Amino acid sequence: MKPLLSAKLLKTLAPWCNAPAWHVAFSGGLDSTVLLHLLASLANIPPLRAVHVHHGLQTAADAWPGHCQRVCDGLNVPLRVMRVQVPPGASLERAARDARYLAFAEVTGVGEVLLTGQHRDDQAETLLFRLLRGAGVRGLAAMPAHRALAQGHLVRPLLNVTRVELEAYAQAHHLQWIEDPSNADPRFSRNYLRHRVFPVLAQRWPQVVSSLARTAEHLEQAQGLLDELAAMDLQRADQPSLFSWLPLRSLAITPLRELSDARQRNALRHWLAPLTRLPDSDHWAGWYSMRDAKDDAQPLWRLADGELHRSGERIWWLPSTWSEFSDASVSWPDPQKPLELPGNGQLKLIGGAPEGPLEIRYRQGGEVIEVPGRGRRDLKRLLNECGMPGFVRGRLPLLYRGERLLAVPTLAGLWASTSNDWQLHWLPQTCDQGLS
Repeated sequence: MKPLLSAKLLKTLAPWCNAPAWHVAFSGGLDSTVLLHLLASLANIPPLRAVHVHHGLQTAADAWPGHCQRVCDGLNVPLRVMRVQVPPGASLERAARDARYLAFAEVTGVGEVLLTGQHRDDQAETLLFRLLRGAGVRGLAAMPAHRALAQGHLVRPLLNVTRVELEAYAQAHHLQWIEDPSNADPRFSRNYLRHRVFPVLAQRWPQVVSSLARTAEHLEQAQGLLDELAAMDLQRADQPSLFSWLPLRSLAITPLRELSDARQRNALRHWLAPLTRLPDSDHWAGWYSMRDAKDDAQPLWRLADGELHRSGERIWWLPSTWSEFSDASVSWPDPQKPLELPGNGQLKLIGGAPEGPLEIRYRQGGEVIEVPGRGRRDLKRLLNECGMPGFVRGRLPLLYRGERLLAVPTLAGLWASTSNDWQLHWLPQTCDQGLS
């Protein structure tokens, strides 16, 4: 049994044999105990460490770090115990998982690998669980064998190993592991599937676990093809913007309109995935309403972690942090130095600064500015002429001396400065989520 599992592990982990370190997510349960024991017996691997996350959700869990420490001491593997707070919510399972993976991300350094003990039965359970929740292809593809985590990698090397194989290995090597009492509680969906549903299915279809796990692999391949198609479609829509200085993701909408509705949704899911929790099937009506609105409507589509805005023939992603800025007036006592605007980036003057006390204000409506060769012009009309997106206009920093509007940032207006001696430049606030 050991040579077979060791060979499977070495083959799976070959791409990461030169990683700076391997971290094992060590709960102390059967799966992670077998994984840690196997890895500790391998030669010529990166430095091996264990991580135990203590959720503090049940009294019995207080004894688990001590058990994990004794196991690690016996294997000569360093252990780090991390205590996390699980916020209350509708799904305790999901909240605990999110807290756990935040902790894992914290310990995974550049190029390092976090190894978890999910196995073939877990894969089958995940597929059935997500199927019952109405997941699409991406969700039904279940758990990937590896993915990015923080600055390193998350790897699940036991996905081709069954629970029966792990139990046989543990018994053969007289391993001791923790039995989490909550794993027997049928109120949790996965436990209900494991203890109530799968035994019944296995009576009729003995190969149900292998069959479902194989289906998950097929769906993973199908999702890969959908991702390739989305990348092709997005490449056509990823056209340069007139406002390239805006630190926001955007797409040309015309190439998207040329696609079928299904391909539009596929491309947008791919584009939105790193930015927000994806909408369910019913919520996609918001996309069609925004897509089909009149040109001057400036519609938006609200999503979980931000908004998708349409301006002309372009859509823009605005993360929730975009609206977090102050529109209060700001004095500029030393215009020779850049001015930091609260939540709105930085202003600087290029060339000699105008005289007098200067102040930055934001639009109230009715502003008029002197434009060389054109006289006094309404600011709103100038912004319309250059096609400035509506969601930017309220953030434009306007330079005033007293009640006179001296300048609008050159990047914003695309018209000449009111003076040949200086220019006002604005570097908008960078939204990390919008650039992720």
